[in-house]
Amino acid sequence: MRVVNMKVYCITRGELHPVLVELVTDEGISGWGEAAVAYGIGAKAAAGMLADFAPKVIGADPSFPRNVYHEIYDHSFWTKGGGAIVFAALSAIDQALWDIKAKALGVPVWELFGGAFHDNIPVYANGWNYRHDDVVEWARAAERPLKEGYKILKTYPLANRQPSGTLRHVTRRALSMEAFDVAIQRVRTLKDVVGDDAEILLDLSGGMNNDQLIRFMSVCEELGVSWVEEPLDPYNFGGLKDLKGRWSVPIAAGERIYTRAGFRNLLETGGVDIVMPDVGNCGGIFELVQIAAMAEAYNARVSPHNCASSLCTAVSMQAWLATAAPMPLETYPYFPEVNEYVQVLKNPPEDRIRNGAIEVPTEPGLGVEVDTDRIKPFLAYDIAA
Repeated sequence: MRVVNMKVYCITRGELHPVLVELVTDEGISGWGEAAVAYGIGAKAAAGMLADFAPKVIGADPSFPRNVYHEIYDHSFWTKGGGAIVFAALSAIDQALWDIKAKALGVPVWELFGGAFHDNIPVYANGWNYRHDDVVEWARAAERPLKEGYKILKTYPLANRQPSGTLRHVTRRALSMEAFDVAIQRVRTLKDVVGDDAEILLDLSGGMNNDQLIRFMSVCEELGVSWVEEPLDPYNFGGLKDLKGRWSVPIAAGERIYTRAGFRNLLETGGVDIVMPDVGNCGGIFELVQIAAMAEAYNARVSPHNCASSLCTAVSMQAWLATAAPMPLETYPYFPEVNEYVQVLKNPPEDRIRNGAIEVPTEPGLGVEVDTDRIKPFLAYDIAA
């Protein structure tokens, strides 16, 4: 079996810009993957990066995804030490190859990694309060996911809502006194709304200097926040090491860290309790499984980051199931309500969330049905042997 065709789709409508790749074999089996740069800037670059990798993928045997991974990693020069774009593209290719291999064998991807650890996949809700930029309504938006059975909620207390509905994070890691006060009030009010009915996770996106962070973390500790994500800039490993153990609040990080080598550097700081590899940019499915295994050796937990299309959720589920002791998986159940959202799957996992969990997928491969008619207008590259 050989890969004979690569198709790259770059969704350019709406606020979310997924980049999907389809690899087709000479036996007629297709595999799908996603480069997880669906928000921010970089989607067109990731699509181009996939096309650049095509000569190393076309003609390859998809039965051996790791061979293809190392052919790209070891012989593309800029992949070593690379960043989001190069590893998002490599991750998408890796996902598609595992999809093909599992379909050829008639099993779900997670079964190839030898684990049947979990009976279902607990999830947490993100993206539930993008419509508000105050304090009270911002916090009261939590009432909806609570009613729908979510027991864990994540949000961005420092961010401001933009007219488009997206978020703008802090500039230059410094909040005004007024903005800092709003952030504190948001967290306190959210705790009043949620009470003990759900856990609260806070993502700071590296938006504070140490003087504000020290005061903010004290409030989080007082309120029993379950974790604070990216309290420092992703590159600031030394800062994590210096701040470790200062508070009882667990620290999470990793959505902007790539490959097991990058996560080794993160774990060696001793300042992170929860690592958050993203299957769409850390290097792919097997790379995430290796990162999770390494985290076990450091006694750290794993909570895969997931913020892209429903395809990326489906892939994340497969990697999650191959991880021995993962924390709940991130989901954005309300993405489809955003104007011009393009649903790329006919069977999105988010539609199957019940009481904060999804059943274990048993279909071959990634278990997805891509809506090829819907994404056809966004075909960016069609590269054949």
